[in-house]
Amino acid sequence: MEKLTGKEEEVMEMIWKIGPCAPKDVVAEYEEPKPHINTIATMFQSLERKGYLIHEAKGRGYIYSAAIAQEDYGRSKFTNFVNRYFDNSYMNVVSALVQEEKISKSELLDFLKKLEEK
Repeated sequence: MEKLTGKEEEVMEMIWKIGPCAPKDVVAEYEEPKPHINTIATMFQSLERKGYLIHEAKGRGYIYSAAIAQEDYGRSKFTNFVNRYFDNSYMNVVSALVQEEKISKSELLDFLKKLEEK
């Protein structure tokens, strides 16, 4: 997947939240000051070019839908994060979580037990 800018990711999160929509629907989700409709429409075109959106004609305009599930995008971002910051090691991630006390030893043992049961 081609990398998204921060603003593109923000728009994709809104599209995942509201479902199939037009640029005006995303603009309506913003608090004041709202971005200009042309800015969001341009972003939709960029997201479609990158493979994140698909469109279909509806009336005189288009309705856009996510071409990639939010969960798939999140997994991809997490994989990139692990590769970049943890030397491509998920064990390094787990180790960091334990060291930072984000996961307890008992939680890890419970998780291992569940894995063994599968």
